[in-house]
Amino acid sequence: MRPYPRPYLREVAGGVHAYVQPDGGWCVSNAVVLTGGAGPVLIDTAATEARARGLRDAVATLTPDPVRVLVNTHHHGDHTFGNGLFPEAVVVAHDLARAEMAAKGGALRAVWPEVDWGEVPPVLPGVTFADRLTLHLGRTVELLHVGPAHTSNDVVAWLPDARVLVAGDVVLSGCAPFVLMGSLDGTLAAIRRLRALEPVAVVCGHGPVCGPEVFDVAEDYLLWVRDLAAKGVEAGLSPLELAGRYGPGRFGGLRDPERLVANLHRAYQEAAGGRRGAYLPSAPVFAEMVTLNGGPLTCHA
Repeated sequence: MRPYPRPYLREVAGGVHAYVQPDGGWCVSNAVVLTGGAGPVLIDTAATEARARGLRDAVATLTPDPVRVLVNTHHHGDHTFGNGLFPEAVVVAHDLARAEMAAKGGALRAVWPEVDWGEVPPVLPGVTFADRLTLHLGRTVELLHVGPAHTSNDVVAWLPDARVLVAGDVVLSGCAPFVLMGSLDGTLAAIRRLRALEPVAVVCGHGPVCGPEVFDVAEDYLLWVRDLAAKGVEAGLSPLELAGRYGPGRFGGLRDPERLVANLHRAYQEAAGGRRGAYLPSAPVFAEMVTLNGGPLTCHA
């Protein structure tokens, strides 16, 4: 039996359905289905073969037509591993997302070897872009590169007619932000840019559908992390020592609070004048998250 509630579809606006996968933690991600017009558009897939098949079945309840365009908001496997379950679709992503997917392959699987990933052969984007791309498929979908934020290659989808924002993992609903592979300062800049769009609904890459209040929570958290990092640098503490001393503070209610140590690593790097999005080795930081968590990181993928 699954140790989590079943995924569900929620209509956010006419022809805009969020496919929400509780509990929203590690590798349990959301997708969005756009129907009508010239054919269905899918934004993101899922981490495992079983979850991607569930998504495909959900799409079939909305439309008999195959997915025509599949947008990946960034390169992480929980948003891209299921691409192969939609063979008729043209896959669209940022230039750097294709490069990262080609370089990393299925590396995510090594982090949680106990997960039944199934058969998820890599399918790279066939169309990439650098800054922005507009889809005209019955409705206007503006794809905007806002990274480095969560990663170097974050793309959001803005639906101006419905005022719905598909935010990928730039902001997360009810979950701690995660900027190890992107930029803390870059995420704050992205939040300002996305808030200015004035969306009425936000579908994040993880967690329930929400409103623009998600920007306030993420911004508050990241400003706190940046201030905490300044204290740690002054005191000569490592990110792990600092995280262990202060804990998640008032943000303890956010899912996956162990991400604090990873976010502090990025904050330290940027406080030292490092380039936004510069590479930081992830394996040792994941080990520190395990230490801070007091055991393995829970993944219900």
